[in-house]
Amino acid sequence: MATSLQERQISALKRMLNFNLPPTKATNAEPQWKILIYDRFGQDIISPLLTVKELRDFGVTLHVSLHSDRDPIPDVPAIYFVMPTDDNIQRICRDFQNQLYENYYLNFISAVSRQKLEDLANAAIQANAVQQVSKVFDQNLNFISLENELFTLRHQARESISYYAINKGDVKDTEMEAIMDTIVDSLFSVFVTLSVVPIIRCPRGNAAEMVAEKLDKKLRENLRDARNSLFSSDGVPGQFSFQRPLLVILDRNLDLATMLHHTWTYQALGHDVLDLKLNRMEIEEIVDEGPSVNSPARKPRTRKKTYDLSSKDKIWMSQKGHPFPEVAEAVQEELNAYRQEEGEVKKLKAALGLEGEDDTAISMLSDNTARLTSAVTSLPELLEKKRQIDMHMNIATALLEQIKARKLDTYFETEERMMSKATLNKSLMDIISDPEAGKPEDKIRLFIIALICGPPMTEAEIDQYCVALQGANCDISSIQYVRRWKSYTKLQAPASQYAGGGISSTSMFSSLLSKGSQFVMEGVKNLVVKGHNLPTTRIVDALMELKSLPDADDFRYFDPKLLRADASSVPRNKSPFQEAYVFMVGGGNYIEFQNLMDYAKSKGTPGMHKKIVYGCSDLVNAAQFLNQLSQLGQEM
Repeated sequence: MATSLQERQISALKRMLNFNLPPTKATNAEPQWKILIYDRFGQDIISPLLTVKELRDFGVTLHVSLHSDRDPIPDVPAIYFVMPTDDNIQRICRDFQNQLYENYYLNFISAVSRQKLEDLANAAIQANAVQQVSKVFDQNLNFISLENELFTLRHQARESISYYAINKGDVKDTEMEAIMDTIVDSLFSVFVTLSVVPIIRCPRGNAAEMVAEKLDKKLRENLRDARNSLFSSDGVPGQFSFQRPLLVILDRNLDLATMLHHTWTYQALGHDVLDLKLNRMEIEEIVDEGPSVNSPARKPRTRKKTYDLSSKDKIWMSQKGHPFPEVAEAVQEELNAYRQEEGEVKKLKAALGLEGEDDTAISMLSDNTARLTSAVTSLPELLEKKRQIDMHMNIATALLEQIKARKLDTYFETEERMMSKATLNKSLMDIISDPEAGKPEDKIRLFIIALICGPPMTEAEIDQYCVALQGANCDISSIQYVRRWKSYTKLQAPASQYAGGGISSTSMFSSLLSKGSQFVMEGVKNLVVKGHNLPTTRIVDALMELKSLPDADDFRYFDPKLLRADASSVPRNKSPFQEAYVFMVGGGNYIEFQNLMDYAKSKGTPGMHKKIVYGCSDLVNAAQFLNQLSQLGQEM
């Protein structure tokens, strides 16, 4: 039984590839050949979940984009996986007219409207293709699940629902409605896929409240219509208990600092520095070319290499939430273990290549046959392990170069100290005016965090810093926006909001350096982070554990299953929640995700498992978020 959101989405896709029938042993052994046709959204949904090989195992011989030029393939069924947009519908109608395929199985990523179905039907009748249209399905899979505990709504075309789109000054009501509807539609898909109806909590007076109201209404309408309800009453309520999950919808404005924070854990660093997207990382590698490599005039040629980071990768799954120095150490240990195994295989080779027919050779041979068999069977495993180790070596080396070049460890340490109200080792002005320290964007990020979390500054002080920042080639339009944002957010971030952190530097990688590591770590601080909860995690904790927290006390409460919805409905549940879905409107990142995962781990007891799933309208790294803030600043 698939339990996590990602597993359920994968099984829904597999069902779809089997013409919407549950896959059986027979179909798995000999699948029917078919073509898969998707649009950009369909591509983003499928690519993190199914590899090309897995698609092939399901009988997909060809997968192509809907809007590419396609030739007719008359005797093959085609499975479409697309959004019900006007362009897509018109293109499907053209496919009918051109009689491209034998049968059409139309799967819409989110629900298709009555009007569009009629357009399709008319086109099928005119093209005399009614017999060929075998099935039309609403899949309700309008979200991208990247991990068991992480989903996002959009990857391509995500500007339409970004922080900038929601917060820009001249946004029209109709645009805002459209953005909210897009988000609600996706969240609705998430809970249809899980087949549970959550209890919804959200703050008042912002985009999160609009999303919660609309989602409540949409769930309510679907439950009311008992015949067509997508939440069957005989569904299993929850895997852990009979309790329904909590859905906490939050607004990005709750906490801008985390979006710009320099981070120190592996996955979040990958997102921040190497732009990890859809579980893929791109790294530029230098290509050596013969003798002219060392001539100073030539720029070294680079090529982009893409790495897939999947849940099957043991190193990634165990290390992605750990601080970077620990990851480097772990990868090094894996490498040493691998070398040892490789050494044993080499010894065998030597033993088997013994000359002469003397007794020792014969006796060694009989001993070695057993060892050889085990060596041969473990060879594919070894090669796979080697590939993983090499990949993480390359990623870690690329990260390390950036950490050194941009002094990211200094930034991380300074920001952590600001957030936990400790004294700084080096004043803010020193770091800003130090030409060696990082890129201009790093300085801006540091300053905005100081502005939000640090001790209050007077207007004159801020202006003074702005002059220094401009002197360091920084674009300060984002700061103008944050100043205005700060002046009218009710939450003058109280000192308690980020407290509880702290950092200790441990002895400099002594064990790593002594073992002769591949990573040259001199000059990089080994920072060990003491766990602290970010504002999001704090609010989730209060709502799950039914604690009182000033920020979360006036959160609204929606229960779509109650017949009458009234604004005054009070929370009814008396026992803490075991399962929560946290959704961030306006973009999220891996720092927040990791913080929630660490919190869930710390709260779980052996008997009771806390489960938290984090979702956001889009995953943005600091550079992308800073761009959005600058755009907002320029439009002020």
